[in-house]
Amino acid sequence: MSSAEAASPGRFTELRLDGVGRRFAGKDALVDLDLTIRAGEFIALLGPSGCGKSTALNCLAGLLPLTTGSIWQDERRIDTLPAEKRGFGMVFQSYALFPHMSVRRNIAFGLQMRRLPRAEVRRRTEEGVRLVQLEEHADKLPGQLSGGQQQRVAIARAVVLEPSLVLMDEPLSNLDAKLRLEMRTEIRRLHQSLGLTTVYVTHDQEEALSLADRLVVLRHGRVQQVGTPEELHARPVNWHVADFMGFRNLLELEVAHVSGGGVDAEAAVRGEGLTLLGTATGPVSAGDRVVAAVRPEDVVVVDEAGGDNRIAATVEVVEYQGRELAVEVRTAAGRALHLRTERRLAPGDEVTLTVERERLLVYPLAPGEQAPAPLVDAVTT
Repeated sequence: MSSAEAASPGRFTELRLDGVGRRFAGKDALVDLDLTIRAGEFIALLGPSGCGKSTALNCLAGLLPLTTGSIWQDERRIDTLPAEKRGFGMVFQSYALFPHMSVRRNIAFGLQMRRLPRAEVRRRTEEGVRLVQLEEHADKLPGQLSGGQQQRVAIARAVVLEPSLVLMDEPLSNLDAKLRLEMRTEIRRLHQSLGLTTVYVTHDQEEALSLADRLVVLRHGRVQQVGTPEELHARPVNWHVADFMGFRNLLELEVAHVSGGGVDAEAAVRGEGLTLLGTATGPVSAGDRVVAAVRPEDVVVVDEAGGDNRIAATVEVVEYQGRELAVEVRTAAGRALHLRTERRLAPGDEVTLTVERERLLVYPLAPGEQAPAPLVDAVTT
């Protein structure tokens, strides 16, 4: 095999994780992960701290051995190979740049380690510098760059290897809000223009929705849902996913009655002084404990008090966010609710709220399952 061939591992049609699991000190960090990644896809592993997303990435990278399962690149098993034999590129949260090397030398380092011809190293390095638009900074040291520029160097160092897969472990979490937005666009542009296959770890659902072709939501090491951004945004499979995907209002209620049956049935739910109509996401019956979930942007301030799904509340906290206000209100029963509105509201205002039935999703609670903690103010004055 030539050095060029060794530096460019074979491309794949699909990468398959079959029952991948990892334990630490007898405790499961990742359980039975089944996932097929198609060439050219951008996959986001999403979830809160400790959900198993970084463990999954490190197992895929070869930085952690599997406890159970296997990983296949088409018909070739790769979980038995060391990290350096898998041909993947890695972008770390901490950049991991050599502080004594210039931008150009950092980008060239991996190519030199693979013993490519000097002309090829030079060509790919200069191409990498151009890709991340750092021509004016190519001779600077990392300490002379901003955080966003350093992360561009780390990305260029990974992609110039022409890897079959790029792995990114929360690469934007150390950046400020403006740089995160800029780098999000940059990462998506590079993914599309280079035809990369990317697996990206994040705890930021907005980041995942904007970047990924498909999202994998994890909780306690187990996959909760795999789907497109549209699917996860509109129809989380359970209230845990809904909670993580921005359904900030989670109400533990009881089913009063159901019209129709199964998924998408109209369910009347009640409790805490509320009676609401929502859409069942699974089979529910009268008397069942459920969680009703709705996004803040789907809670609407209305002028009339009569009609279905009306909620009387008092404004408590108002946050100015440009065109919109983020508002926290409280019902007479002490339930805090969150909404977003263009109306100019102030603390103390009495308001009437409503939500469309299709926007209020009703999730069954399994027997013994812990419901979300109610946002009731425990402090009295």
